[in-house]
Amino acid sequence: MLQRRSGESKPFNAATPDSDAQRDRARIIHSSAFRRLQSKTQVLGVGDNDFYRTRLTHSMEVAQIGSGICEHLKRTYDDNDDISQQIPSFFQIEATCLAHDLGHPPFGHGGEVALNYHMLGHGGFEGNGQTLRILSKLGEYSEKHGLDLTRRTLLGVLKYPVLHSEVQQAGLTTDTPLNAFKPPKSIHDDEKDVLEWVLKEFSLQDRNKFRTKMERDGKRRSQFKAFDTSIMELADDISYGVHDLEDALALGLVTERQWREDVLQLAQEDSPFIKEASFYNDKLFSPDSRDRKHAISKLIGYLVPQISVQRQQQFEHLQLDLQATLPAEAEHTLELLKRFVFKHVIRSAEVKAMEFKGQRIIMALFEALSDTPEQLLQPSTLQKYQQASNPRRVICDYISGMTDHFARRQYSQLFGTSSL
Repeated sequence: MLQRRSGESKPFNAATPDSDAQRDRARIIHSSAFRRLQSKTQVLGVGDNDFYRTRLTHSMEVAQIGSGICEHLKRTYDDNDDISQQIPSFFQIEATCLAHDLGHPPFGHGGEVALNYHMLGHGGFEGNGQTLRILSKLGEYSEKHGLDLTRRTLLGVLKYPVLHSEVQQAGLTTDTPLNAFKPPKSIHDDEKDVLEWVLKEFSLQDRNKFRTKMERDGKRRSQFKAFDTSIMELADDISYGVHDLEDALALGLVTERQWREDVLQLAQEDSPFIKEASFYNDKLFSPDSRDRKHAISKLIGYLVPQISVQRQQQFEHLQLDLQATLPAEAEHTLELLKRFVFKHVIRSAEVKAMEFKGQRIIMALFEALSDTPEQLLQPSTLQKYQQASNPRRVICDYISGMTDHFARRQYSQLFGTSSL
């Protein structure tokens, strides 16, 4: 899995040597897409407060948790060669985790919906799909292959190995309400060649099985993910549930009453929130940031050591068949945290207003740039636009790569107002 699309290759292997993984990690860290994450929304609007997390700090925390998970797994399965040889090195999992959010556009999910609307009939848009596009085509290391990463790293960030056209909602038109354009979890059709290359060295049976779709809540979505991806997603979920909770507590966005109603009353008996209720109630809602940090750290220390590796008995290759999982009790605790953050932060009036404003900015910018590309696009972007077989994808790439601040500034320059 060490081959790069540029042609640099080594024998197929389960474990990626640190030198290759370290090179992937370095290319990601030094990329412009990674730097831009410092000015992209995680939950709350960048610039409104210096404390809470951006996409950049979130990605760094996910990488740290991912490394902690791998350290735990290496100790746990030291005497099991089949599993231990598949566990990614620290450089490898950090590369995967640091890259996982590169494709997310400005203004979070509001920006994602706006771009997917404008890409109707032109391949759609989805943040995870854009991540793969940046790594494999847009990154500045290679003219044709983006950051030119190894197969294993690209496989690790491939959360949804299905094409947009395979899972998109039928019947959408430009007259459909905007909120119907929440993107399906997928990669863009434009990256079909990358998907085929990433999976090339697996057996045909494994490749076909890995791309299986399933129906859930009336929507089609992918069914499987690789071993490294399962570790990254657990690290992402833990960071989302725990660290975004910390932000919400520090900024006074949630109350102890809400915590008792939506977490404590629903927690199971073996949950740490029940077993150590007084500790978490006192520390999480303490005015002292050190107390909150102590509780947050203990929560992560509760979740990570419970992660284990299971076989799905679905694939020949262990990189596809192994999965990192939490036991039901710990998973329930993490789900409570994620739902709490979603209900009281993600769905809060403040965040929804920010998403709405950002969405309107993206909608207006896309319309303006597509109406008069010769006047408004940067020379290098205009050249790509004129040479592209799918020119709207070039505009989409340009806007999705903007930071929140740059998008606001562009809007102000074009429309003469800073009201948004």
